[in-house]
Amino acid sequence: MYYTPGMLKSMKRVEATREFRLTQELPLLDPVQKVDLLENHHPDYIEDVFRELKVGPSKGTLTPKEFASVFEAYSAIDPEEFDLSTVDYDVDVLVVGGGGAGASAALVAHEHGADVLLVTKLRFGDANTIMAQGGIQGADKENDSPAIHYLDVMGGGRYFNDPDLVEALVVDAPGALAWLEKLGVMFDKEPDGTMVSIHGGGTSRQRMHAARDYTGGEIMKTLRDEVQNRKIPYVEFSPAYELLTDGKKVTGAVLHNLETEEYLVVRAKTVILATGGAGRLHVDGFPTTNHYGATADGLVLGYRVGAPLVFMDTIQYHPTGAAYPEQLLGQLVTEKVRGLGGQLVNTDGNRFIYELETRDVEAAAIIRECSERKKGVTTPSGYSAVWLDTPIIEVLRGEGIIRKRLPAMYRQYQRFEIDMAAVPILVYPTQHYQNGGLEIDADTETKIENLYAAGELSGGIHGRNRLMGNSLLDVVVFGRRAGKAAAERAATIKKSGKLSLAHLTEFHEELEGVGVAHDRIAPMLLPDYRRSKATEKKLVVLP
Repeated sequence: MYYTPGMLKSMKRVEATREFRLTQELPLLDPVQKVDLLENHHPDYIEDVFRELKVGPSKGTLTPKEFASVFEAYSAIDPEEFDLSTVDYDVDVLVVGGGGAGASAALVAHEHGADVLLVTKLRFGDANTIMAQGGIQGADKENDSPAIHYLDVMGGGRYFNDPDLVEALVVDAPGALAWLEKLGVMFDKEPDGTMVSIHGGGTSRQRMHAARDYTGGEIMKTLRDEVQNRKIPYVEFSPAYELLTDGKKVTGAVLHNLETEEYLVVRAKTVILATGGAGRLHVDGFPTTNHYGATADGLVLGYRVGAPLVFMDTIQYHPTGAAYPEQLLGQLVTEKVRGLGGQLVNTDGNRFIYELETRDVEAAAIIRECSERKKGVTTPSGYSAVWLDTPIIEVLRGEGIIRKRLPAMYRQYQRFEIDMAAVPILVYPTQHYQNGGLEIDADTETKIENLYAAGELSGGIHGRNRLMGNSLLDVVVFGRRAGKAAAERAATIKKSGKLSLAHLTEFHEELEGVGVAHDRIAPMLLPDYRRSKATEKKLVVLP
């Protein structure tokens, strides 16, 4: 076993308190307690993490410094010299992004008769979608309804959410689940065929549907297979490097082939951005659950053509990122572990927060326990973490339940000789999701005509905090809406507009006006981990 003598000593205290904790009930925090906890311990309230944007349509709004650095950056393309005379692809709908939102959009746009091209930076399916574990929400039980789901989503987002977007999310949810099942997604079911559902943090009903603990993988595999079966064209290793406009409307994009270093020009009547998150920017040095390509590309491109941003001053830190062993640092420990009964306990073996509070509250409580209260467990590399008591799940639900309901998580730890059914695991918050993004309406259109955005790079749906299971729902619901809206718009456009990079010239002039150095280039495409020793240390030692 990889645990040190100090960890084993603390683990004994966890085991000693387990019988008492089996009957212990912790209340939810009241609103005043929640606000106090968040304001004093959640990273969103650390002023030094953020700064105001100096250029662009959201000038003056706050965003993490790491985000600001890519929003306020020059393009690698010279708009005065770039040749747009040769068009390599001419389509109705261009989908940028190969995750759940992009695949859903491509399928529905194709169903509506559009000529679709999907382009993706890495392989088709290399996305945060495939890494999602816990489940997908949807009010499809007799004791539930979209109205109750709506109230949970609004409460989870602290009532900052865009009501129209939340309504679209919850009303479409049962249909989205049925669509996925029809395509072949194998959800967990009871012997009589009823969907298995459990609670997630901040939910008042058990509406979390899952495929063991690889729900995102099951959904992404199914969507990808369906795109391939329908022979919808897609191009891998070719991220969009810039959008093209006619001065008012988006008219296509420039792709950059990562293998050949060629630039390719796509003319499109409508464009759907579905490039996902930005965890690889490592806000404030936090580790991340995100896949390697999550570097905010779509946000950068949309912002440059004039699409405003919303809620970019709030990041979701998943409460339970793996903190040990070091090889797993930042990787997701699904909320489903707590939904099944896993308990968070400190070095003394004591619970300090109800495990199904909303994620922001849960993360802040763990940070407080490790920092202010000094009740964390210290790892050999200097991390501070708390125990997630997983063996208690077996006591509550029966022997073998972890291997049955959390097989991927079990194997992940078994690789390091840690049997999470027998011993607890160490966790600490990790950067997981950007709550904000490009501003959209209920049909996913941005403020720029013919430009749509779906999935994690859109903002407003989740307010200032997202509930578990609503991200997989988000990518399917709004991916489908984007595909339909973009295809219907494309059908009304007889002739594609002019292809121009004039907006880049204007944006570069803005950057020069505020003194941004010319060596700052975006989109980043892939993270650069060749850092100075100081930066490397920040990425290793938890805040």
